[in-house]
Amino acid sequence: MKKRILEHFKNRKDKEETIPKNNSGIISHSVFNKFFLEVASITIFTLRFFKEAIKPPYEINELMKQSFLIGFKSLSLVAVTSFILGLVLTVQSRPTLAKFGAESMLPVMVAVSIIREIGPVIIALIFAGKVGSGIGAELASMNVTEQIDAMQVSHTNPFNYLVVTRVISATFMLPLLVIFGDTIGLLGSYVAVNIKGNVSFSLFFSQIFQSLEFMDVFPAILKTFFFGFAIGLIGCYNGYYANKGTEGVVGKAANSAVVYASLMVFVIDMMAVQILTLFQN
Repeated sequence: MKKRILEHFKNRKDKEETIPKNNSGIISHSVFNKFFLEVASITIFTLRFFKEAIKPPYEINELMKQSFLIGFKSLSLVAVTSFILGLVLTVQSRPTLAKFGAESMLPVMVAVSIIREIGPVIIALIFAGKVGSGIGAELASMNVTEQIDAMQVSHTNPFNYLVVTRVISATFMLPLLVIFGDTIGLLGSYVAVNIKGNVSFSLFFSQIFQSLEFMDVFPAILKTFFFGFAIGLIGCYNGYYANKGTEGVVGKAANSAVVYASLMVFVIDMMAVQILTLFQN
């Protein structure tokens, strides 16, 4: 018996010593498999969302509730961040423009920067951190405690009730938050301009609105719908399919939701810029 045990450990050790020789190939193969399986899984999840979104019954009450939680509860965070963003951007840009004698262009430059790019992306990242992680953690917690299974047993469609309502709310609330945040950011810029100057409120905003064009505003607002959709979808995906047997599943779902949603914001923004450039040319 003792001899058999020793032979078992010897064979196990020999196997462990041979693994590192082909370890890199095994790891790369498994990483590629995992990546493509993940892409396929989230694609199926997205198709299921569109299928369930148009199929009754429609959870209007839950949709209104999620819109309140996602939109209204984020107003204070977006307002503070946007105000500081506008103020800091104006203060930092003033010395550079002053060197070229173009200090009068400061309101226009800050407004175009905030409205076209900085405002939507920064607010979307904040949205991903707050809302995306919250959705992922909430659904993962419901999954671990088997509340989703209980809804299925009680003949309730958990996907429609939990996923569709949250994704739609995130899709439509983020553009409103971006519009609100851009406005607060411009107010912060106005305050910063008057720290070392004396510009009237009407003159400041009339100069901004005279310089803005339709193609400065419309594409910036349009892409925020895609930002919100991606953030809501990824947050729901990570929470809805959280592994029940994994330790710390709620934290992992929230962390994955934030990381992947933030990455998708940059990917969508890059694609939007490329498409806009093609149309302008």
